[in-house]
Amino acid sequence: MANTAQEYEAVIKVCRELFLKKTRDYGTAWRVLRPESVTDQIFIKAQRIRTLEEKKVSMVGDDVIGEYIGIINYCVIAMMQLELRPDAPMELSAEEVSKLYDLKVTETEELMFAKNHDYGEAWRDMRISSLTDLILMKLLRVKQIEDNKGLTVASEGVKANYQDMLNYAVFALIKSPPTP
Repeated sequence: MANTAQEYEAVIKVCRELFLKKTRDYGTAWRVLRPESVTDQIFIKAQRIRTLEEKKVSMVGDDVIGEYIGIINYCVIAMMQLELRPDAPMELSAEEVSKLYDLKVTETEELMFAKNHDYGEAWRDMRISSLTDLILMKLLRVKQIEDNKGLTVASEGVKANYQDMLNYAVFALIKSPPTP
């Protein structure tokens, strides 16, 4: 039987390490991105994954694994941006970024365990391509909510959608065959 907690944490460890290395290289340049721009970055990555799933050939050479990692890290960026005050500094310390990253991932992991309880880890029997499609659907929902200036009538907000996308990307990475 698979150990979801260990698998989840192993995926997040890889994503977190890359995120913090990029923070050392670039600082927090991502702070300049408006929410819609972060959503579009995730959309670009998800759309590329879907295209590669359908065409089976990459002309650029970057692999799908890296795109899922990018989705995870952009979802974390989106959640951080949503909760940082408008007057927060553009440049955040590596220590603060690390703490914020861990907080957002912990909140999202807790949501995953609650949903896994209710859904019985149904994601384990899903195709990776379905997880990609669910990410794209969530992105279209977020885009609609953003176009509606954040107003919703009967749906959860954008944070919950980012959390779901992050979890779907983690599931896809757990299910992905190891690269040789």
